[in-house]
Amino acid sequence: MPRPSPSVADTPLLRVSRPVSACSRCRAAKIKTAWLANDFKCDGKLPACTACEKSGRAGECSSANDQFAKGKERSYVASLESRVEKLERRLAYARSRKASVAMHDVDAPFQMPDRKDSLATIRAAIHGKAARRREAADVNELVSDFGFLLVYMIIIILACFTLSEADIWCRSVNATTRDFESSTSNMTFARLILAATNNDILPESQPFQLPSRPAAMVLIQYYLDHVYALLPVFSETALLNALDATYQENGRPVTEFEYWLLYFVFAIASTAQSRSHRDALYVDGVLWVGRALHYADKVLMPGYVSQIQALLLLVQYSMLDPAHFDSWHLIGFACRAVVDLGFHQDPPKEQQLDKKTAEMRRRIFYCVYSLDRSISMVHARSLSFTDDSTSVDFPSLSIGLTSSAAAKSLTGPHSLESADLLFQLRCVQSSWYQELFQSSRSPLHNEYTYIWQICQEMREWSESFPEGLPLSFKDFFDLELLYSYVYCLSPSCRIPALSLYAKTLIFEYSIAYMQKIFPISRDPNNIAFYTYHDALRVYFVGSQFLAVLMSDQDQLLGGVLPYTPIIPGTPPPPPLPSNAGMDSVDRSINCIKDIKETLRIFGHRWDDSKALLSGYEAQVEPLLASLHLRKHHINGVARNSHSPPIFVQQASFDHLGNISTDSWANAGVPFASNSLQGGRGLGQGGSTHGL
Repeated sequence: MPRPSPSVADTPLLRVSRPVSACSRCRAAKIKTAWLANDFKCDGKLPACTACEKSGRAGECSSANDQFAKGKERSYVASLESRVEKLERRLAYARSRKASVAMHDVDAPFQMPDRKDSLATIRAAIHGKAARRREAADVNELVSDFGFLLVYMIIIILACFTLSEADIWCRSVNATTRDFESSTSNMTFARLILAATNNDILPESQPFQLPSRPAAMVLIQYYLDHVYALLPVFSETALLNALDATYQENGRPVTEFEYWLLYFVFAIASTAQSRSHRDALYVDGVLWVGRALHYADKVLMPGYVSQIQALLLLVQYSMLDPAHFDSWHLIGFACRAVVDLGFHQDPPKEQQLDKKTAEMRRRIFYCVYSLDRSISMVHARSLSFTDDSTSVDFPSLSIGLTSSAAAKSLTGPHSLESADLLFQLRCVQSSWYQELFQSSRSPLHNEYTYIWQICQEMREWSESFPEGLPLSFKDFFDLELLYSYVYCLSPSCRIPALSLYAKTLIFEYSIAYMQKIFPISRDPNNIAFYTYHDALRVYFVGSQFLAVLMSDQDQLLGGVLPYTPIIPGTPPPPPLPSNAGMDSVDRSINCIKDIKETLRIFGHRWDDSKALLSGYEAQVEPLLASLHLRKHHINGVARNSHSPPIFVQQASFDHLGNISTDSWANAGVPFASNSLQGGRGLGQGGSTHGL
């Protein structure tokens, strides 16, 4: 028998007006409560109602619930349930009376009405709504900005703040806000970033005047020629528009991001030309940064593309000023922002983006990618994200200036071929860095087949330089190539023991690296974007050079070139320089002197480089004494024989002569014992962004 449709009595409209209890004072004054239509009423606000606050008696305002003992408060829900049950019993009784009188369905058993139509429905609706709210809150917390999980780790290390404050800040971030709730504290995401990444306190910003427009154009042009050509994180048009808006009287309002952009370009250009941390250029750079940070709360607000661009400018400056900012943590924030906005994946084809927006999106990603790989490698730390998690095509790098903006530029639109070359190199570096240092601890099978393959890829990259590439960028990329050779050949968990040929390559490439960077460090004009990270690279190359000499000094300095077989179907090993094996003792002594002098020159710009120099001098002194003794012996033999020393080159050598991992223990000591940036360096592979 089909169940009849529920009547109005079965499904009563349970819309009940719940009165708002008035406070004791309002009740005494016979003021009607909020459920009555009266203009003057008790609204029940806590800790004091509006009426009591207006009359200046907020301290006397007490809730009506205070009239009941604890645990004996009246429950509105319980009262409603009791009332519903009484109505159900009355309804069942009325139905039974009607059935007995009309004699309908005498044999049918009497069934109690389904409570789901009333009380159970109410309960299910209440619990269902609460469950949906909890589920929505959980989903929002996961998809909104789970990068804020990093906030807990960062706040723990901020000793200047209390745990209660940290808890309030973290809890105030949710899926519907782009920043911390200002109602709970004055903390913003920008202030958190600066607190976590700031080393020394910046000086207070003083009232200032903008430089003349020609002077500003000189700084902008330097930035475009030396930094923007490698890291085009914004459009050239945006920079020139910010310049016009700032210098134009009675013009359009200047946005916070435009101030940030212009001031940081001034700061980077000034600091990049500095030769000492006491000269005027460095001081100007620090002052420009202090002025830009006034706009940090708005510019670094999460969820916007401008936040990534602003962070990248701050990262660029931090590479020039490690005394004030930690570049590794800053690039970690930038990577988190890139992932949160989805820039690490090209949008699907059905999501149409105009070409200019898509290309700028790719440029921003590869700038973040390049800086993350470079910074992680020089600090021997984990990458912020793996290559497997990304899928972004290379940008065309053809977004130039508009015709009006090009007319304002001193040299016209800038070629971004150098940026394209840098992006390609960083991809190759990222591949072998993850494989050798970040993926596994088990030794590689046919390890040198893999090493020769990546060396060949990097050599082919170096052969693809365009003919019109400026000499300053060619030297810059040559140094990157030599540094990469030394890095990938150095011992790792995958290749714990090195062959003699690999040691010889490290020996020769280290000398070649120092022969190129030493004159660059002495050049009074900084012709490329050389930063404190180049001091770290010099220290790393010097450490590897020291390690191979200490392990096989006789073999490397004896003038005998090792032989390594070429396996058919595999790439050949990198060739040795033409002067390999000749005057190795003199070249070793000169290389060590160049390393020490380069670190000393860099120490004028960065105090952290002085610590690197002190550590290196302590390690190299015994070896340097041994080299001088060997040179003295060779010169004595040459004087006695009245002929120059003869270097014998053998056709073959025991290239399988390996060294144990223990003999390389000191090769990684610099990264563990000395400060790498602002006194906060960690051991190799011992730290990660955790993003």
